[in-house]
Formats: sequence, C-alpha cells, structure tokens
Amino acid sequence: MPLLTSIRLQKLLAPSSSAYKSLLLRPTTTSLFLFTSIPALRRSFTAPPSTMADVAADSGMDAVQRRLMFEDECILVDENDRVVGHDTKYNCHLMEKIESLNLLHRAFSVFLFNSKYELLLQQRSATKVTFPLVWTNTCCSHPLYRDSELIEENALGVRNAAQRKLLDELGIPATDVPVDQFTPLGRMLYKAPSDGKWGEHELDYLLFIVRDVGVNPNPDEVADVKYVNREQLKELLRKADAGEGGLKLSPWFRLVVDNFLFKWWDHVEKGTLKEAADMKTIHKLT
Repeated sequence: MPLLTSIRLQKLLAPSSSAYKSLLLRPTTTSLFLFTSIPALRRSFTAPPSTMADVAADSGMDAVQRRLMFEDECILVDENDRVVGHDTKYNCHLMEKIESLNLLHRAFSVFLFNSKYELLLQQRSATKVTFPLVWTNTCCSHPLYRDSELIEENALGVRNAAQRKLLDELGIPATDVPVDQFTPLGRMLYKAPSDGKWGEHELDYLLFIVRDVGVNPNPDEVADVKYVNREQLKELLRKADAGEGGLKLSPWFRLVVDNFLFKWWDHVEKGTLKEAADMKTIHKLT
C-alpha cells in the first residue's frame, strides 16, 4: 500500500471516527485488510465483541473456564506469525469468528520427557470448552497479550507462557522447568473444529523439554496424567484409531505424532534436540 494512501486511511479511520466504528461493527474482508495492513490500526485490532446473547447462551459454562475465556487475551497473528492484534480466548475459539474473520492465534504445545525418556501426557478435564476429556501432550495453551509473553527473540515469550501454564495446569513448579531448558523445535499452523460451535485455529510452537518434575494436576484443567514410552503411545494410537473405550486424542497432538514426534524422540534420547530444530518453517497441516 502506498505510504500516502496509508496515512490518509489512518486519518480517516482514527479510533474516534464513525468509519472506524463501522468497520469494527461490520467487519468485511476489506476492513480486515485495512486493519492488518496499517501498523497503527493493526496494533489496535480485535474482533467485534460477542453479543450479550452469545454470552447468555454460555451461562452453563464452568465458572473457571468462563473466567479464563473472557479474561485471557490471545495474540492474533497472520500466517507468517506476525502479530496483528489480540482478542479474548472466547472469540478466538468460536468457529463462527474463526471462519468469518480468519482469526488465527499463537499457541504452544509442550512435550515433557522424564530421565527415562517417557513422555508425560494429560487428559483434558471434562469442563474444558474445547476438546474435553481427550488425551494430549503434556500441556497445550496460549501465550497471552502481555509484555513477558510477546517477546519474540528465541521464542522467549512462548517459553515464559509454557512455564506459567505448566504450573497452572499440572502444578509443576517453575524451578522444575527453567525457561532456558525448553527447546523450540518447530511451528505448525492448523485448524480443527471441536463441537461445531468451538474449535481451534492456531499457529502452534512445539516445545520439548527433558526434566524430572513434580506433578500435581489442577482438576479444573486436567482429568488424568500418565507417562508413556514409545510402545505405550503406539498402543494408545491404535486404541484411538479403533475407537476403543471412547479414547480420543487431540487433533494437534495427532498432527505432531503423525509428522514429527517419533523422529524427534530419537533426538531426545541422543541428547541432540537442537539439531532437529527448524524455527524458520511454518508447517501448514490439516
């Protein structure tokens, strides 16, 4: 976009202007282009707020999950992982807004191994809004729109967020998982509906760490945990594929398993994780 045009649009679309308010209330492909193309507007962009009817319809949501849905501000990014704004966890997980506004947020998935090279898995709690009771990797969440979790150098913001959520979800003390011990191995972009209303559209950082830790799961977040070796994980995959016992795996975990996990596990055992890292590529998976 020519600089002069950009400057004129910034004046026209000042936050106090009727044009700016109109674009927020009636978002279109054009308005999203404007918000993400002009830095001054991009920094202020959030999706239109949910209506009172939307909120009322979710009155039965678990109180803890409801609070997190409206208090947590996720980081909106484009497909190249450039920050374009922020919005509530609620809006970022509504399939209607994901599809109509192409909302994409930054996320992370932690894979924690003990000294026996077993992978810690968790079963998400029954009260989770997206993918309740599915089994997944150690911890999956989002960096928030705050200074400490927006630091992009060496994925420090994401690593800070991972340390925070390992404590929140699994009771793992920060001293057990020092930030400098996480190895970012890659990034993937995926979209996955959960139940029709809710879903995920994430640019997910894949973080590996090898540590013996104390685990004290938070029941609001986690229903169960277990360590598995390779063969035990393969048996879980078989059961999930066969639908045995209603066992389900999260879609992001399955993508990592199918595309990366077992070859990266080799590097875990050899102590060569950094050799496997590729943070330049964004793998677009479905």
